[in-house]
Amino acid sequence: MNDIPIGLLIAIVIALILLSAFFSSTETALMSINRYRLRHKAKSGHRSARLAEALLARPDRLIGIILLGNNVVNVLAATLTSVIALRLGGEPALALATGILTIVLLICGEVAPKTYGALYPERLALPAAWVYTVLVRALYPLVWLANLLANGLLRLLGVSTQHVSSHPLSAEELRTVLAEANAVIPHRHQRMLTSILDLEKITVDDIMIPRHDIAAIDIEDDWDDILEALRTTPHTRLPVCKGNIDNVIGILHMKKVAHALARGELTRSRLADLARQREAYFIPAGTTLNTQLLNFQRDRRRIALIVDEYGDIQGLVTLEDILEEIVGEFTSDPGTLHKDIHREADGACVVSGSINVRVLNRTLGWNLPTDGPRTLNGVILEYLETIPEPGTSLRLGDLSVEILQAADNAVKTARIRAIEAAQPQFTKGVA
Repeated sequence: MNDIPIGLLIAIVIALILLSAFFSSTETALMSINRYRLRHKAKSGHRSARLAEALLARPDRLIGIILLGNNVVNVLAATLTSVIALRLGGEPALALATGILTIVLLICGEVAPKTYGALYPERLALPAAWVYTVLVRALYPLVWLANLLANGLLRLLGVSTQHVSSHPLSAEELRTVLAEANAVIPHRHQRMLTSILDLEKITVDDIMIPRHDIAAIDIEDDWDDILEALRTTPHTRLPVCKGNIDNVIGILHMKKVAHALARGELTRSRLADLARQREAYFIPAGTTLNTQLLNFQRDRRRIALIVDEYGDIQGLVTLEDILEEIVGEFTSDPGTLHKDIHREADGACVVSGSINVRVLNRTLGWNLPTDGPRTLNGVILEYLETIPEPGTSLRLGDLSVEILQAADNAVKTARIRAIEAAQPQFTKGVA
């Protein structure tokens, strides 16, 4: 090397440092790239993405070729730097040159390139995939031998290299991804997608219409009362029972009632026959919403009666109730609140104590706890640990609650208003 000009040797060392920076930056970029974005690009026909995905499918080969290249250029750079130092200053300059090269490689060949690769992985990884694809094929024997020895060592340590984990996202991780996608997904769509993930944690018990609130027709009631109930009901389908709700004889569709009325054929016996044409659909308490949604679809049903372990009816759930957990309340007027919520002029809301807490939170954007009692009455009784008298006031987190009516050992109505600058945690207090 004594015949090679010093200038050329310095230029070669600079080129080797740049190659070291290339290997370091692209290694970090390839390992940091968003695998789901990469997979989407590959499926869309992006050639560079396909090559990068193929390389990442065998990380042992990719890492092998990167380390092989990086070590070769670093050793060559160190060797040439030693030659330059000896020719310029002899042995005293050797230690100085080694120190300078170490600092240069650390900053220009490792830290700065790796940082850039972590910040802009796609910008580096996709073009580099072409280079590494060629290198893997050209240097396959060396890579194969290095990987054979490395994989053998890993097997001795009990690590399998046969299957590469695809790193599937869990529900909570997907929830985090959705939360960070504000710039891409509108907030309403974001909330809907999150609600879909919540379906596997919510049961039919959480959203059911309680037993005592089920709108049903008792075939043994006075005929005029039955006709009035049929004329005024807002529901399309009604359970029909005999004596009490535990003795359901079928589900009545109002379209059939209308046809019978139009022909003048509606009698008590005809009404019972129409109800028996559609048997009641019973489901066990504790069924998750995602399971029940699939069951509704499979069985082509829209309404189900929830029974406990003793077979007693606990409540009723409909397909619309589950869909409202995803998209919100169904109403023709966006300004209309739930039937159990009445907003006053000063911003306070008069709320029925029997309203479901999830419905209350969804309708008004509140954050009442949903991991305990399922109704507002239950939440109030749990916090007070007593049945309150009308006029009692309490504070639930950032909400002020005033009991308006209490009867039959339950809170019937309450006035609730938001407290500005309140602490987010739930506190208890009675005035």
